[in-house]
Amino acid sequence: MLASLNRALDYIEENLAEDIDLKEAARRANCSEYHFSRMFSFLAGVTVSEYIRRRRLTLAALELQSNELRIVDVAVKYGYSSADAFSRAFHSLHGILPSSVKTHASSVRAYSRMTFQLTIQGGSAMDYRLVQKEAFRIVGITKRVPIQFHGVNEEISAMWKSLTPEMIHQLKSLSNVEPSGLIQASTNFSEGRMQEMGELEHYIGAATTMPCPEQFASLEVPATLWAVFEAKGPFPETLQNVWGRIYSEWFPSVNYELTQGPEIVWNESPDITSQTYRSEIWIPVIKRNEDEGNPKANLKSEPISDIMSPTCKRNDGTSR
Repeated sequence: MLASLNRALDYIEENLAEDIDLKEAARRANCSEYHFSRMFSFLAGVTVSEYIRRRRLTLAALELQSNELRIVDVAVKYGYSSADAFSRAFHSLHGILPSSVKTHASSVRAYSRMTFQLTIQGGSAMDYRLVQKEAFRIVGITKRVPIQFHGVNEEISAMWKSLTPEMIHQLKSLSNVEPSGLIQASTNFSEGRMQEMGELEHYIGAATTMPCPEQFASLEVPATLWAVFEAKGPFPETLQNVWGRIYSEWFPSVNYELTQGPEIVWNESPDITSQTYRSEIWIPVIKRNEDEGNPKANLKSEPISDIMSPTCKRNDGTSR
């Protein structure tokens, strides 16, 4: 997977002064555009579009420093419709106007090219199973909440507190498919999800095939394959740690990719004080086409016993 991601980076780098087709980048990464965008953001720490913007503005600054090109010519070269739009973008990244680069020696920021590398470390196994499910719906309450990686999300906590005993009883009575009982689901993430920015659409409810009562919201979930991961330990730290490992370790090491759909959490009980609290994370996946983009790919889907932790390394030797 990482070799495929680097082929996508090669394509982006070769076309910084041209139109970049993210579908083509995803094809070279041997995955869907949806999966490519999500994996890139998680591993690189920035979205694909932000990475492209930074690289283009870095190259633009270098050209303005070393050549006698007009600002408008550099702006057009790197995809800006006007010198004004280019100047605003340039200032937001470098802190100075492009005219300052041409008139005197000013400091600019340089974002060097990234490459993805694999670091092998000793680690613990990830317990997961694959479950094929028919279409169902999630019925319950919903709200747009801030994206938060660590600690208790107060907005989600307030959603739980808003549930009356009668609502909880009704939702539990609707639950007729796995995962059973009350569940949480997150979907429609903002683009800046992997940078812990923006919002997501959060549901608390039940998975069901029954009609949705009028007082609740409904989220239709198509038939798909699910990778189900177990988290056992202090809540919510263990759950959040497993969630991160799914993207940083599991996806780069197997021949499955993320597909469209909500990410679901099932918790074993309302009492979250146990040091061995058990949760499950349900992630919608599809099997990656190994013949697309990289005909020699031969990845196996197996539980991970050694952590295979990808890092994003810049050409200046720094890593994140």
